[in-house]
Amino acid sequence: MKTIKKTLTAALLCTALLSSGCAGNAGNSQGPDSTESGQSASENTNGKPSAPDPKENESESSELYAMDTVMSLTAYGSHAREALDAAGAEIQRLDKLFSISSETGDIYRVNRDGQGDLSEDTRSLLASALEYGKETNGIFDCTIEPVMEAWGFTTQNYRVPSDAELTELLSHVDASTVTLSGSHVTLPEDVKLDLGGIAKGFTSARVMEVFREHGVTSGIISLGGNVQTLGTKPDGKQWRVGIQDPKDLNSMFAVVEVSDEAVITSGAYQRYFEENGVHYHHIIDPRTGYPAESGLTSVTIISPDGTLADALSTSLFIMGPDDASAFWQNHRDQFEAIMMTDSGEVLVTSGLADRCKVTNGGKVRVIS
Repeated sequence: MKTIKKTLTAALLCTALLSSGCAGNAGNSQGPDSTESGQSASENTNGKPSAPDPKENESESSELYAMDTVMSLTAYGSHAREALDAAGAEIQRLDKLFSISSETGDIYRVNRDGQGDLSEDTRSLLASALEYGKETNGIFDCTIEPVMEAWGFTTQNYRVPSDAELTELLSHVDASTVTLSGSHVTLPEDVKLDLGGIAKGFTSARVMEVFREHGVTSGIISLGGNVQTLGTKPDGKQWRVGIQDPKDLNSMFAVVEVSDEAVITSGAYQRYFEENGVHYHHIIDPRTGYPAESGLTSVTIISPDGTLADALSTSLFIMGPDDASAFWQNHRDQFEAIMMTDSGEVLVTSGLADRCKVTNGGKVRVIS
């Protein structure tokens, strides 16, 4: 008997509340915060105060489907609608470029031919993926796609591969064998690329650029639960993002305050199937070919760099609490983290101490 489950990712639970702040208590949603309009009037070139633009506190929102997920975008200001339209077009363009199944995209073509020239966006994303592979000693591996496919996580044809099949597939999983020279990439025989592990993080950062180009200074997006914020809320307060509780998917176990940062979570509860009573989740350890059994059930990364946050949420999950904590200690200038162990203990890096509230009443340990 096989049961298939694909849940909303962590911060997506709060999509309806993101622009106004998530609930302070798990499972108890509060109404939207009132928008404060008491900002100081700006001065014009004649030295006289000018009236604030009433549209600066007004929001526009849009929703689209791309990268195999529902995405929601919210921007504030007089140019919000134009910004959202441009952002939607950019998301669709990047989706086709990075997709392993789009015949007009770079990754599909390179996987088919074993080599090829890349667009600047794909080259930049692949360069980041290869760098993260080195930084994590191979735990982040952008050539894991054949193993993901064997489990059915890329095709939805879920099954449990045999040990022999996984051993054979893992012989073709090694990002260090990929050669990137300028914009040209070369793959060894039977090695395939899949940049899905960081594509949404890269895309969310690009959306922030599009917002800025259109004069938007306040916005928030959720790309399938990958949340990224621009500036603060129009009232000057930080955005409040809730982290989904793996033990109660209708609740949050933590709320974090952010501005100009991404909040990205990887969890064993997000995509999985069950067969013969065994739970198989989608976070595959490239060292074994099996779903990671690391002692962690949820990892959230907070960073100004959405691409990095996307890569590290998966990588730290696979590492487990001790190695993940040590990795943060060596890279504390790049990101913060919130991690929940299998036992329910919540680990919070010290840089979040004054802007993260654990709301489920469980044990909390600060990593310093």
